[in-house]
Amino acid sequence: MRDYRNFYIDGQWVAPVEPKTADVINPATEAVAGTISLGGVADVNKAVAAARKAFASWSQTTREQRLDLLLAIQAEYARRQTELGDAIIEEMGAPSSLAHGFHVGLGAGHLQTAIEVLREFKFDEQHGATMIAREPIGVCALITPWNWPMNQTCVKIFPALATGCTMILKPPQLAPFSAQILAEILDTAGVPAGVFNMVQGSGSVIGTALSTHEDVDMVSFTGSEPVGVQIQKDAATTIKRVGLELGGKSAFIVLDDDALAANVAGATGGMMGNSGQTCSAGSRLLVPAARMDEVVAAARAAADAVTVGDPTGNVAMGPVVSKSQYNIIQDYIQKGLDEGATLIAGGAGRPDGIDKGWFVKPTVFVGTNDMVIAREEIFGPVLVIIGYEDIDHAVEIANDSNFGLAGYVSGTDVDQCRAVARRMRTGWISINGGFDFHAPFGGYKRSGNGREWGEHGFLEYLEVKSLLGYA
Repeated sequence: MRDYRNFYIDGQWVAPVEPKTADVINPATEAVAGTISLGGVADVNKAVAAARKAFASWSQTTREQRLDLLLAIQAEYARRQTELGDAIIEEMGAPSSLAHGFHVGLGAGHLQTAIEVLREFKFDEQHGATMIAREPIGVCALITPWNWPMNQTCVKIFPALATGCTMILKPPQLAPFSAQILAEILDTAGVPAGVFNMVQGSGSVIGTALSTHEDVDMVSFTGSEPVGVQIQKDAATTIKRVGLELGGKSAFIVLDDDALAANVAGATGGMMGNSGQTCSAGSRLLVPAARMDEVVAAARAAADAVTVGDPTGNVAMGPVVSKSQYNIIQDYIQKGLDEGATLIAGGAGRPDGIDKGWFVKPTVFVGTNDMVIAREEIFGPVLVIIGYEDIDHAVEIANDSNFGLAGYVSGTDVDQCRAVARRMRTGWISINGGFDFHAPFGGYKRSGNGREWGEHGFLEYLEVKSLLGYA
């Protein structure tokens, strides 16, 4: 049983101003896995005050000082990565191979990327007689979700540290364990007092207090569209910068070629990773309508091959994060059936042989782009296959969405893949499985604004100052 009742404020572990606790439930067993404290406005005020005080000195540190700190963090992160993976299994049910692999690896990757970018980043650029300086924006509120706890936390913390900002982290209430360990890592590595602070609690309390706080200069939020809208409204009263990475209903276009069956199988299996709880998941699979029989056979076989069960064992998919999320997904599956979508794999209820835990069947529908299951983010292992007549039709379907976070194109003709990707109205597109920690990540339309990852992630935390007559 984990007991994480203290917050990390001004370089110390401190009790909340007003004691209030919440249980954290293991989604695989439905048992209590630990206890955290729920903070309040007074705790936020303490953390912001510490960050504001620390900014005066941390913002003036050199590139070399920040690099030394990031390298110290990297060593400590590596030492405790097994603990991080174990925590992720408990808090959000990720299978062991995924938790200890990609989950922890994403955090390490963002840390390494921050080190690489910081070594070469141009904080000053001279244009004639004018010097253009990039300076840390100030005190940053970092509000993160539960679905990829290390990815979403590290992609904010390390660029903020590297650019000279100070910060307050509000981890997800449903999955707070790994953030607690990360805070311990930062403390052990020697992050100066007040530079990094962490307050656990509910988004409606802590998130609102941070978004409206006069001494917070920037809010970086990853989560749902409705919460992102509210944060923008809250932040407007103090004209602070807001970076948002929100929802997605991303299209995966499979081209009509000899690799069709393999690409459909890969897309289907990929959708089921992390129990479908990925904002950038390719949840709309666009395929040539003339080959739908082949597509259905490949997708059904791939979905049926996904092993579901105890995340501590050798399975491909664990539970979804909570009872509430399970119920939302079940409602969407029923909506798909009610709308007349053809169910080809999975369906309602838990997988056979599982009677405890928030496990969902890997589910695949064949439907149309006007259905609710093709319009709204389900955030579960539910894939919708949609047929297209030609490439123009595929692009039209892909772009017919309120979201524009990610996209995917697979096919043997790389030039055609590139041409299709160029036409998709979305911020991050993977061609034939391409991946890059330095590539900016973020969305068009209702998927948010701003960019994270790599050099563009640094720019989120910097102000631009023009020094005329500098030369």
